[in-house]
Amino acid sequence: MSDGSRKVLVVEDEALVAMLVEDALLDAGFGVMGPAATVEEAMALLDQERPDAVVLDLNLAGETSTPVADELASRGIPYVIATGYGASGLPAGHQHAMVLAKPYDPQELTSMLGRICRQAV
Repeated sequence: MSDGSRKVLVVEDEALVAMLVEDALLDAGFGVMGPAATVEEAMALLDQERPDAVVLDLNLAGETSTPVADELASRGIPYVIATGYGASGLPAGHQHAMVLAKPYDPQELTSMLGRICRQAV
């Protein structure tokens, strides 16, 4: 597992889902940034600190998080897109992203994040 030095930014507008994700990450030894419930909050957190990876919900209370995905891609920060729309709903330019279909198993999420954090080293 991790020693907690791997920080994951959680971008999720549903408080219950965000809490479940946060718990799963902490249990797996990750540090947690956020959660951010809006694009504005996510961008502000990214300006403060660079995460090792990001869990990104595509739909934030009706607002698309594509600007966040664009920023992550431009900075080379790995991310997992959590969406109920599946891979077909990915924004242009992000078809290569790892997708986790909602509802997902927290174990699947932490396993996926562990892989992308190792790849980013």
